Amino acid sequence: MAYTQAHLEALEAALAKGEKRVTFGDKTVEYRSVEELQAAIAAVKRDLFEQAVATGLWPGAPRQIRITTSKGF
Repeated sequence: MAYTQAHLEALEAALAKGEKRVTFGDKTVEYRSVEELQAAIAAVKRDLFEQAVATGLWPGAPRQIRITTSKGF
């Protein structure tokens, strides 16, 4: 599922209010615990980051080139 910034804001608002029920549009989700809500927020943030990297809005991980040398005897 493609998440939006609005999804993230709804989840964070529910966490800030201490609620476990989040409504977005016509869908309602009730989480069993605060930890489960925090895990959902982390998953949405991860998905938004992956979307940004895929579309080029956020640069990916920098490339690393490692060179090792040694003087042989």
